[in-house]
Amino acid sequence: MRIVLAATGASGTIYLQRLLDYLSGPEHELHLVLTPYAKQVVNEEAGGLRLPPNITEHSDKSMNAPFASGSAIFDAMVVCPCSMGTLGRIAHGTSESLILRAADVFLKERRKLILVPRETPWNLIHAKNAVAVLEAGAILIPAMPSFYTRPETFDQLADTVVWRILDQIGLPAPNACRWKEQPHEG
Repeated sequence: MRIVLAATGASGTIYLQRLLDYLSGPEHELHLVLTPYAKQVVNEEAGGLRLPPNITEHSDKSMNAPFASGSAIFDAMVVCPCSMGTLGRIAHGTSESLILRAADVFLKERRKLILVPRETPWNLIHAKNAVAVLEAGAILIPAMPSFYTRPETFDQLADTVVWRILDQIGLPAPNACRWKEQPHEG
């Protein structure tokens, strides 16, 4: 698959890193764009990213990235983590950076655009912007980990969100814990 991964200035580097780890195989063509604030957050939270060999990095100021044009076919774009500022700019089509132009292209071409906000609490502006991107065709996956898997590490906790992202892209999540009916005791 051809996948664009982007990160903005929200906390949540662990989600991006775990997603990169899952997508590190040679069967994927990966493109990565980090905003300047995302780079700062990555350094603060993780000291850097482990990048797979199958990735091409782009500047958020680039005008030449192929996925910023509807004529280039890509399968999915994931903004993880997605700041509420970025979500709002996507909702209003401002397109002043590569990430925002690419998101606009994915929406207009009806391609999968997955936004992973990690902000809480939300104000009414956040909620209205979330509705606007949903109405435009984006998929919202708030970074809300689940606990029924009884995660023991931060990576295991983050994976509960990453599995949902992989599900939406249409890729296998081989270690995903799936909910199933348990026999009733009593």
